[in-house]
Amino acid sequence: MSTSKVAVVTGAGSGIGKSVALTLARNGYAVVFAGRRRDALEAAIAELGGDTFQAIAVPTDVTDPASVTALFESAKEKFGRVDVLFNNAGAFSPPALLEDLAYEDWMNVVNVNLTGVFLCTQAAFRVMKEQAPRGGRIINNGSISAYAPRPNSIAYTATKHAVTGMTKTTSLDGRKYDIACGQIDIGNALTDRTERMERGVPQANGSVAPEPTMDVQHVADAVLYMAGLPLEANVQFMTVMATKMPFVGRG
Repeated sequence: MSTSKVAVVTGAGSGIGKSVALTLARNGYAVVFAGRRRDALEAAIAELGGDTFQAIAVPTDVTDPASVTALFESAKEKFGRVDVLFNNAGAFSPPALLEDLAYEDWMNVVNVNLTGVFLCTQAAFRVMKEQAPRGGRIINNGSISAYAPRPNSIAYTATKHAVTGMTKTTSLDGRKYDIACGQIDIGNALTDRTERMERGVPQANGSVAPEPTMDVQHVADAVLYMAGLPLEANVQFMTVMATKMPFVGRG
């Protein structure tokens, strides 16, 4: 299959990242599957079947500058350029009261959700501004938590609020290089991480209640749309959520 665009997807071994990476590959993109575990990345690529797709697995620690540099060097070496970066890799802290959250757990979430997005964005800028044709698109995975917190989620919520600021700054600073940046805020997409939603999760009023979920493919389809726009157009922010989840009116 000939490809016109090259995408790098972080956290591509499972969940939202995997669904997005597979969807991009099935729609003509050459895709770099990035994540911590090679076996998970290769298993995801195997779901494409056959050899008609262009996809590679690049084990990556998004918190390590050298690892991120190597990721984008691999993308350039294999495919010649980078057109799309989906900053998806994310981490949660273990359940804990705010006053009991361990410093190490706080820093792990900050390092993955915030510093990791910065390092990948910076590396993408360096590639996109020098390639010909110049430019590209960066899509950040925000969250409903970029707007409204869940109980006992200070690390995740703080970093997702910060991603929104990074999206705005990236969008502004990317203009001179023809780099567009947008954010998709996702609510209750059904993955291994959100199966607990159907069993019941803590609510703002102190109760525990099940929450509706939606097929993760809806998220992948939305990212595919965002990625496919010409660089003269941009989805700055998009919210895709289970219709009846407690967001509007949360708390």
